[in-house]
Amino acid sequence: MPYDHRNTARRTLALALAATGCCAALAGCGASQASPPTGKPAGQPTSQPAGQPTGPSPQSPETRQSSATPSPPPAAPSLAGRTVVIDPGHNPGNFRHSAEINRKVDIGTHRKECDTTGTSTNAGYTEASFTLDVSHRLRDLLAARGATVVLTHDADRPFGPCIDERARIGNEARADAVVSVHADGSAAGHRGFHVILPARVREGSADTAGIVGPSRELGERIADRFAHATGTAASNYLGSGTGLDVRDDLGGLNLSTVPKVFVECGNMRDPKDAQLLSSAQWRQKAAQGIADGIATYLKG
Repeated sequence: MPYDHRNTARRTLALALAATGCCAALAGCGASQASPPTGKPAGQPTSQPAGQPTGPSPQSPETRQSSATPSPPPAAPSLAGRTVVIDPGHNPGNFRHSAEINRKVDIGTHRKECDTTGTSTNAGYTEASFTLDVSHRLRDLLAARGATVVLTHDADRPFGPCIDERARIGNEARADAVVSVHADGSAAGHRGFHVILPARVREGSADTAGIVGPSRELGERIADRFAHATGTAASNYLGSGTGLDVRDDLGGLNLSTVPKVFVECGNMRDPKDAQLLSSAQWRQKAAQGIADGIATYLKG
């Protein structure tokens, strides 16, 4: 076909217009890669208003779904300003100081040995080791909630303290609650935990009238939370199934002027209970149950 300058000019103009339209159509994609809509340099995150989450827009299905997600459980109650005294039963060194721990002290109703060695499992795991371990775990849990925690001892003395001194430590600390940690030494087949409460005693240097009521409330809260945390049942040999036992022969209770209970976490002489008590995982649960009971009592 003969060469036509007019056709060539028209074709050149058409190509130029087509190219211009193509670039315009691609401008959005190219601009989003070169510079974000926010005007921030490429590769830097887009800032969000303070307190606003990043993610899909409020109208998107993803946002509607996430807004229906249950809220996390509330934080554990604060125990700031509260003082808790933990009394680890016995002392690992007691067995080397029989003369000292057999010395009699006044417990109000009568005179009784300063302290005892405690019991042990058939495998030789001692009550004194158990109580100290649980007490350390309990201390950490309470301190994490803001409580001021005092231990009557930390195996930092050769023996004791004697039972009258243990009571005095809680009294002088003006504790909001005192818990003495123990494990029982009953017969095989006797299983479960129990909490010992002070009886109403008013004799000699003992006067528990002011602490009987609050101590019972403390004991009830601990028994409830201990069972929940550990999954173990209340004693099948004491407390008539309630896990609560009242005694007037314990100097640590008779001489206390602040709410106080003993927690017998299980029976070391029963093989099944002994297996639990010897487990570090279970001891953490025991400490958690006692801590939860104390917290619910103090915040009740």
